[in-house]
Amino acid sequence: MSKGNVREAALDVLLKVEKNQAYSHLLLNDTINKNQLSPKDTGLFTELVYGTIQHKKTLDFYISPFVKKPLSKLDDWVRILLELTVYQTVFLDRIPERAAFFEAVQIAKKRGHKGISGMVNGVLRSMQREGIPDPEEIKDPIVRLSVETSHPEWLVERWTDQYGFEKTKDICEANLIHPKQTARVNGTKATVEEVFKMLEEDGVEAEKSTVVPEAFTAVKGVLSKTRAFKEGYIAIQDESSMLVAHALGAVEGERVLDACAAPGGKSTHIAETMNGKGEVESLDIHKHKVSLIEEQAGRLDLNNIKARVMDAREAKDHFEHESFDRILVDAPCSGLGVIKRKPDLKWTKTQEDVKRLASIQADILRNVWPLLKQGGTLVYSTCTIDREENDNVIEDFLKGESSANGDHNLYSRLPENVQKQMTEKDKVQIFPGDFDTDGFFISAITKG
Repeated sequence: MSKGNVREAALDVLLKVEKNQAYSHLLLNDTINKNQLSPKDTGLFTELVYGTIQHKKTLDFYISPFVKKPLSKLDDWVRILLELTVYQTVFLDRIPERAAFFEAVQIAKKRGHKGISGMVNGVLRSMQREGIPDPEEIKDPIVRLSVETSHPEWLVERWTDQYGFEKTKDICEANLIHPKQTARVNGTKATVEEVFKMLEEDGVEAEKSTVVPEAFTAVKGVLSKTRAFKEGYIAIQDESSMLVAHALGAVEGERVLDACAAPGGKSTHIAETMNGKGEVESLDIHKHKVSLIEEQAGRLDLNNIKARVMDAREAKDHFEHESFDRILVDAPCSGLGVIKRKPDLKWTKTQEDVKRLASIQADILRNVWPLLKQGGTLVYSTCTIDREENDNVIEDFLKGESSANGDHNLYSRLPENVQKQMTEKDKVQIFPGDFDTDGFFISAITKG
């Protein structure tokens, strides 16, 4: 595929993401497979799509002074074509400006009339001649940070209220860094050293994690194409997500409920920590997602996972009360901790979503609590960094349940480097900039 076609394919995906609020990673994979893109084209295509979404607000700030009418008044495809082109010229050193301009004008000619291609060419040439505006000139610090790091103003303001301006700046800047490719070793099948030898044979260069003992980062190569992945020696997962199984602390012979389990990364990790012995009941409300749990368990050769289609809020009607030693509620959330991995989230989520999700999270906790044995452990986790979905949900739950207490033993179950991050022994908030991982919240509660 030519670079022009790669750019046009990127434009199509960006349009679908914006118009249909479709998930960019699903559209990317579908386009890559349908067009059988080469690794080189796949790299450029992925960079163009994710980069344009990630830096959208900054790009619009750069473009606006050179367009005679508000950007919102332009046809969507024209505005996105400009964003896509300016992303290449400002953020990608290896793409010649003239090549990006030429392809943009060709696409404009193909999709529109002569006036549109002339306008696109004029805007780009004016930017080239006059230079892009400087966000430093924006006086309001919230607006300035919003533009500089390309985050919605409401989100910057919200995080500033919750964590202060400097911490919010760190979070926003960390969200612009490319996510690492990380995985964990399936300890029921091999050691880290044995897996490293397998990866080396497949041309993958890996480094041990400084956060999770069984984890590693792929510095070079694609993990999903290795024998180690295909034969179930590894599972691809972010390191902050791996901390959940450590927090739960399940051991051989126990009965565990994973109340919101799809796509199965945490269920399979828990099963591995149990050495494949005991029982993990993995629930999800969607049938197709339960199939993903079963696929993961099958690939990793873990036979102690039973996946079911079930709403966690109805679990107490299907299982005996106080029949689980440990329960994980990895609750549905806004996902505001994984923006670096899923940049479209910051443009689709709203404050109303956060409030609605917090209510669902509280419902799930209340409804699974009767299933936990006396003396048992419940872990609540999310991949968001919003207090309303995290600290507030847990604080309200502890106030409302007389038998629920913060589990200070959580501290001792987590890896040493994470312990240093903890300000309270029964919960921890991981921010995107802390370990170059996703943002994640984990809290542990005991019954007694």
